Amino acid sequence: MAQIIQTLSPVDGHVVAERPVASEEAIELALSAARAAQKDWARRSVEERARVCGAIVDAMLAMKDEIAPELAQQMGRPIRYCAGELRGFEERARHMISIAGDALSPVSVDSGEGVTRSIEREPIGVLFVIAPWNYPYLTVVNSLVPALMAGNAVILKHAPQTLLVGERFQAACDDASLPAGLFANLVLSHEQADDLLASGSVDRVHFTGSVASGSTVEKAAGGAFVGVGLELGGKDPAYVRADADLDHAVEQLVDGAFFNSGQSCCAVERIYVDEAVYSGFVDAFVASARQYVLGDPMDPETTLGPMISASAAAFVRKQVRDAVAAGARTLIEPSDFAMDDPETAFMAPQVVVDVDHSMSLMRDESFGPVVGIMSVADETEALSLMNDSVFGLTASIWTQDLEAAKRLGTEVEAGTVFVNRCDYLDPALAWSGVKNSGRGATLSVVGYEHLTRPKSYYLKQT
Repeated sequence: MAQIIQTLSPVDGHVVAERPVASEEAIELALSAARAAQKDWARRSVEERARVCGAIVDAMLAMKDEIAPELAQQMGRPIRYCAGELRGFEERARHMISIAGDALSPVSVDSGEGVTRSIEREPIGVLFVIAPWNYPYLTVVNSLVPALMAGNAVILKHAPQTLLVGERFQAACDDASLPAGLFANLVLSHEQADDLLASGSVDRVHFTGSVASGSTVEKAAGGAFVGVGLELGGKDPAYVRADADLDHAVEQLVDGAFFNSGQSCCAVERIYVDEAVYSGFVDAFVASARQYVLGDPMDPETTLGPMISASAAAFVRKQVRDAVAAGARTLIEPSDFAMDDPETAFMAPQVVVDVDHSMSLMRDESFGPVVGIMSVADETEALSLMNDSVFGLTASIWTQDLEAAKRLGTEVEAGTVFVNRCDYLDPALAWSGVKNSGRGATLSVVGYEHLTRPKSYYLKQT
């Protein structure tokens, strides 16, 4: 009997979808079809690929009215924000389509008399995308559209929590008349995904998820000559200098900490504030956080939905309890939020002060609606604390002195440094992490370098 994978709504636990895992025969057929389709697709011009990829985007956007409530049910994001994910999806896809011609053009090399030298970019072949549930459309599009634009085929394994998203991608590709076999959405168990990697049946894998799962992916691909791109966890810091525009910093950082219930790899999870403005910043931050409306994500008035599961919420609550036991203080009373319930996935936003780096809350990824705030004496202390982490995805600096921010940014150990902004992904910039936050890069012209292989030509006239 085939293994069944279920999507359970974090709202009330009901079954949103259930699908059998793909049979071994179906997996082999998908891989064989991908290989065959990719060879022809690689011969097509960038312009022709762009027309088809643009049609995929159009097809996905045409489904937006059905996608928004599906997304709210599958992962608990308030429905009022669900359309925003498709706006981001379109922004990234259209940008990567628009730059493909230049990004994929041959590299010219100075040549002597009778000799022509160049470096061309060839597609890698078949890309395996393992996608997470927290931003299920955005994380896929980061790889899917540029992979197709570069001439590759794509196999997608979406997270069990967002099974319907993978099906939406398949429908969009089919509606856009993408050549048969060039994209396949497969429902796979973790074991099947590992076996697929270990077999060497794909040429590269792009994985987004936890550090532990990323390590498993890396091991499964080891020895099979499969390229690995990893976007893993984060414990992203913010530093608020004394000269920051506090109103702006508070507004943006509250959103950066609590949007999507803090379930973002680049969510702001720890904030360091200059002691001169610390008290005022904390008061304003807490006042803003208290404005959230925790409730049913299908209610348009809700601004904070449940976490993905009761167990995920329990982990965050334990971090808070352990921090308090070690001397920290919480500044928000959960009982002020009627829907907060320790037995469910519904968790009120929380702000914790009097924290230090001995606490899990300030060291381990929370992935929930909680943030720790510390006072710092100067930028030297702030920089030391920002870099005191095994993670390094993004960091933000809040100041009106851009020269000082750039100087500090060169010392910050992160893949992206924001100034007066946070929790954002610009498709014109490379999305990457350092330390335990990942390997490789997606988006921008740099992303195309990871989806192609260089091929050199040395042509000599005799």
